[in-house]
Amino acid sequence: MPGAIQSVERAAAILRLLGGAGRPLALAELAAALDLPRPTVHGLVRTLRDEGLVDQDRTTALYRPGAGLRRLGGGWDRHDLRSRAMNWADALAGGTGCAVYLAAPVGTVASLVHHVFRPDGSPQTLRTNTEQPLHATAWGKCLLAFAPVATPPARELELRRYTGRTASTVAMLEAHLAAARARGMATDVGEFETGVGGAAVPLRSGGGLTVAALGIAAPVEELFGGGGEPRRHLAEQLQHAGREISASLVTSR
Repeated sequence: MPGAIQSVERAAAILRLLGGAGRPLALAELAAALDLPRPTVHGLVRTLRDEGLVDQDRTTALYRPGAGLRRLGGGWDRHDLRSRAMNWADALAGGTGCAVYLAAPVGTVASLVHHVFRPDGSPQTLRTNTEQPLHATAWGKCLLAFAPVATPPARELELRRYTGRTASTVAMLEAHLAAARARGMATDVGEFETGVGGAAVPLRSGGGLTVAALGIAAPVEELFGGGGEPRRHLAEQLQHAGREISASLVTSR
């Protein structure tokens, strides 16, 4: 069987974005969400527009689903996400000694789809089906950085200060998000809970669309080394699990 055609995957991702956003989107937003150059995305949406699958407003130049397209479904079902990720999440907790979280964007919060306890037997509270702030957690910032269409802009968030390290201004948060995009991983150094740090990577479905975040959490001094970066052996395990779960999401779409 021949392999997947990349341009078709990307076009499908554009249609999912437009169908799930709830508002018209700019070319720049589509390009940012897919992490692709604007000329590449422009060529794709122009073809979709010519086929009647995408409409473009002549005044604003914004894009929306076209009249020739049936209503698109939203993002991944949380139960499907959990089933795809849980084996890798369990292995990640065992390999790193960290708690593991799977989070999806829901409005202005990160919804925890799955939570694996640290394997050290310490007292812990199950956080599955709870909500956490986007701006103060590694998984929340990961979603802000890599799923900009599914999450609000930084300027629209209530940047509540949870600890002395919380990014409580738009400029601070945007700097954190830029750093996350540069390293391919978001972090928090005790920004939601004092002394507890986190690191998270995006989980991507077909076409490179970010649908969730996979994160690990541990005491700050255990998770981070010199320079405030996640310890290499922990980061590598997190990235590996993220790639494997993403591959599963792509093949099942």
